[in-house]
Amino acid sequence: MSFAAVVTTVGTQADAQRIAQALVERRLVACAQISAIESVYRWDGHVVHEPEWRLLLKTRAALVDAVMQALRELHPYESPALHALALGDVDAAYGAWIDAETAPAPPALS
Repeated sequence: MSFAAVVTTVGTQADAQRIAQALVERRLVACAQISAIESVYRWDGHVVHEPEWRLLLKTRAALVDAVMQALRELHPYESPALHALALGDVDAAYGAWIDAETAPAPPALS
């Protein structure tokens, strides 16, 4: 099994938490890490310094397209930065956990 990390940034902690919650609930990612960062970029002809929140989303490589599509739907930015990075050596137990947490949910018992 191969694994990936999908990375994006948002402008508020609330947006980061909302997106993380949705992707974990949908079983598209096993884990979403949220970090406060500062970004420097050019936008509309100006260099901008802005606080942002980075999401590092851990998933199976087979789910990257679905994660990216969900991010496009959930993301508040007009042109969000979406990056997928292949993860090389992943600890076997951790990889098994990612696999289990991103597998379809078992049917509920009646």
